Amino acid sequence: MKDWVIDDDNLSLERKSILPGEGFFIPDSIEEEVEDAEAEEALTGADVAVVADPDADGLACTALIREVYGEAALIDAGPHDLADALERVVAYSEPGATVFICDLCPDDYETVGDELAVLVEEASEVRWFDHHQWDDEVAESVRDAGVDLVVGDSEEECTADVAVRSLDYDFPDYLEELAVVTRDHDLWLREDERSDDLADFSYWSDPEEYIEAVAEHGANLPEDIEEFLAEQRVEKDALIEKAVARAEIEDIGPWTVGVTYGRCSQNEVAEELRQQGTDAAVVVKPSGSASIRGTDEFERCHEVAAQVNGGGHPKAAGCKPRIYDDMLDYANHWTTRGAVAQQLIVEAFWSLAREEEEEEGEGATESEEADAEAAENEE
Repeated sequence: MKDWVIDDDNLSLERKSILPGEGFFIPDSIEEEVEDAEAEEALTGADVAVVADPDADGLACTALIREVYGEAALIDAGPHDLADALERVVAYSEPGATVFICDLCPDDYETVGDELAVLVEEASEVRWFDHHQWDDEVAESVRDAGVDLVVGDSEEECTADVAVRSLDYDFPDYLEELAVVTRDHDLWLREDERSDDLADFSYWSDPEEYIEAVAEHGANLPEDIEEFLAEQRVEKDALIEKAVARAEIEDIGPWTVGVTYGRCSQNEVAEELRQQGTDAAVVVKPSGSASIRGTDEFERCHEVAAQVNGGGHPKAAGCKPRIYDDMLDYANHWTTRGAVAQQLIVEAFWSLAREEEEEEGEGATESEEADAEAAENEE
């Protein structure tokens, strides 16, 4: 396949909105070779290592840890490749290293248990900071393995908050403020306009570039970065507009849910749909994954995602339905604008709606029985 076929620069905005980025088309085997080489280079000689989600929250944690320890090798990872990242830390870091895991939550212990056990044996200390919704048994198993696990309240803290209060260090004010502004975006509070800048910059920049910038400037990004963000947002806003225009809004039980498809910034799309009256929003991505966003009227996003191979927070969750067996399935996904994935996630909402209806019915029956019993007693 010619490189130009997947080159984003050759795609119109409409096609770019429908298709995944060029990184999607690189086989895992090739990507793993590159990641192994990069991990070996970063970890060789490292006494401190950080495995973190490469979003604004995970990278803020890395900046905070480097403030404390001076240096720390970063291995970025998502929930589904966490085991591989832990294996690389064992393979390439120095024996007796201090290892941090940040802003990551495994779906179950079995997927990381073996790698974590070896890591705890090899490292001098393993600390895990997070703020996602943890299963109690998974958390207990991680702690039993010898990990110092601190999980913050997902409705009150981001992982950077957890790092600030868990690390025994007097952070300068601007880095404590970095955690606060990171929280503003990560929990989708949207009370500080700088939080969108952090989120966008973490997405469009190399992780090391982001860490270097916030370590020096905190949440107040310099002018040259602001200019870069302004340029990038022209296309970003256009992709958001495409996704919002595709959205279909339907009532599912007591909730109004907006469902759409496209390569876009899911949080901004969700906010646009919220302004149209939705209680929740689903954005299915060309890569096959999906983001689910809630509001004060719907705080069960993680329960929806859990039914479709995912998880997360009450107001923000992600998933990737197990429906992609070969490239033909992905081709169908792109040409139908994610129809199968959308259907499965909508059905997950309906499942919760039926569950809620049954609970309300049982409650009404119990109330009627109580009223009848009270009437009999009066007689």
